[in-house]
Amino acid sequence: MHGTLYLIPNTLGSSETQWTIPQNVASKAVTLRYFIVEDIRTARRYLKLLDKNINIDVLHFYILNKHTTADEVSDMLKPLLSGYDVGILSEAGCPAIADPGAQIVGMAHAKGIRVVPLTGPSSIILAFMSSGINLQNFAFNGYLPIKRDERIKSIKHYENRSRVEKQAQIFIETPYRNMTLLDDLLKLCNPTTTLTIARNITLPDEFIQTKTIKEWKLCPPDLNKKPTIFIIVNE
Repeated sequence: MHGTLYLIPNTLGSSETQWTIPQNVASKAVTLRYFIVEDIRTARRYLKLLDKNINIDVLHFYILNKHTTADEVSDMLKPLLSGYDVGILSEAGCPAIADPGAQIVGMAHAKGIRVVPLTGPSSIILAFMSSGINLQNFAFNGYLPIKRDERIKSIKHYENRSRVEKQAQIFIETPYRNMTLLDDLLKLCNPTTTLTIARNITLPDEFIQTKTIKEWKLCPPDLNKKPTIFIIVNE
């Protein structure tokens, strides 16, 4: 009988897990002995936050990132195929969303392995919830292109798509490029387009506001090196 693959949520950067991680999720996570993670050091630290008495030395960690080979990915399924439960742990938020864990989840489904998502914070959903945008339709587009000419095309495309399909467009950026992206949005988007900026959600300096591009130009916020969700709506 196969083991179960658990998708374990992480905080969005806070060490106060009681506000964002349900107790039953924490209790389940610390019973596992096999984990698929992006960084072993931060994974160990997080598990210690969930249970300070956990014996880290008996745990087995597989590293999954852009450098992981196909053979190494296949090895990660071996405990599951042998009947052991495994947890995928993201660096922040929910695993497998804009995250390499999706590859493992897809392989688990192909092998008939049960996949169980556990409840926790998603910056994407929390940003949309708190945006005040009253649309039933939205799209998460991940990261925009790094090259400026391609990024410009993407911004114009998503703004037009929002208008035509009445669809909110959600995207993220590497924190140190946030200000460059914001500058492009303010220069390229229609003054009446609505932009929601959700910075450091659930953290002490959380900032969530929705304004028009015209209004943002008067008081652009400091987003440098701070995880941020952007949402645009052109009605």
